[in-house]
Amino acid sequence: METFARLVALVAGIAIVIVTVWSVFTSLVLPRAASSRMVRALARILAGSARRLAPRLPDYEVRDRILSIVGPGAVVALFGVWILLILLGFSLIIWWDTGFNLLDAVGIAGSSVTTLGIAASSGAGARTLEISAAVIGLGVVALEIAYLPALYSAFATRETEVTLLSARAGTPAWGPEILARHHWLQTMDELPPLYAQWERWASAVSESHANYPALIWFRSPESSRSWLVGLVAMMDSAAMYHSASPQLTPRQARLCLSMGIRCLRSMAGALHIPFDPDPLPTTGIRLTRPEFEHGFRRLEEVHFPLERDLDESWRHFQGWRVNYEPIVDALTRLIAPPPAPWFVAQPEIGATQWPLILNRTPDEPQGAQTFGSNKTFKTPSDRESKSS
Repeated sequence: METFARLVALVAGIAIVIVTVWSVFTSLVLPRAASSRMVRALARILAGSARRLAPRLPDYEVRDRILSIVGPGAVVALFGVWILLILLGFSLIIWWDTGFNLLDAVGIAGSSVTTLGIAASSGAGARTLEISAAVIGLGVVALEIAYLPALYSAFATRETEVTLLSARAGTPAWGPEILARHHWLQTMDELPPLYAQWERWASAVSESHANYPALIWFRSPESSRSWLVGLVAMMDSAAMYHSASPQLTPRQARLCLSMGIRCLRSMAGALHIPFDPDPLPTTGIRLTRPEFEHGFRRLEEVHFPLERDLDESWRHFQGWRVNYEPIVDALTRLIAPPPAPWFVAQPEIGATQWPLILNRTPDEPQGAQTFGSNKTFKTPSDRESKSS
């Protein structure tokens, strides 16, 4: 019976080592979204625990700090799981080879995998296994160390554009606000370069986040900003521009919208989120007509050049948003971005917040509310002055 058990341990140990090494290779070396099952599982577990804890916390700032642990925590947990699996696999193999008890085999495997060399066996076969364990353990640790700079480099690149967008789109970012502010500040000629910039941003994020899914859960340093909110704001602004003023819309807006859809679909593929690759424009969306009307009225407030009325704009806007809204809603439930306009309501995180800009002048130092409604909130970072 013991011989049979050791034989089963040998087979199981070899399988564990091979599967773990393959997981490390496909996750850290292979430049494509080939295997992210383990990190997806860890991130979902941590995110689910954080969301269940969130309603018990006093405010959104504290909830955001808890949620910010999910992405980095999943990465650290993944590194630990890989090392433990390699340790377990070689423990079972050494237990079969040496005839020692299982605890001694674990000690020898641990000494080899961590390259400490504090425990060893005298057999030639066991020494070969110890060397193999040391080589694999050292290789995995080296790849993990090299992985972190690449991960945080992609994170920093992503966050630069998200931070720059806050002055153009409000905090949190909102699609109609992008159009309204650019028209109000008479900077409409800056919109085409902005769309082109976010087209390249979406392409870069599509590559990095599909290959390194843990980045999807990495939250912005500022609690009111989010890569998902920023991307959707740019896509909503492009979709609304096309819907309300198709003749005036720059071609860069459509390219940005198209690349944004591809970016979201690549993440849906990495996270195994189902979606319709070719939805009909008449399918309908979750966003309601009153919500869209609020954004449309925002454009009317600043006298944005509108070629279509509310009804016709709403009909065309649905045809655009149906391409990406289901994926956005699924990602919202997974990563819980800051509560923002036109997103799925997240009562466990906080109430929806709306961007606001105050027009402060020497004649009116308290500032006239140029944008927003009764639902708007005020944040110090989003209050601006404008000389008369």
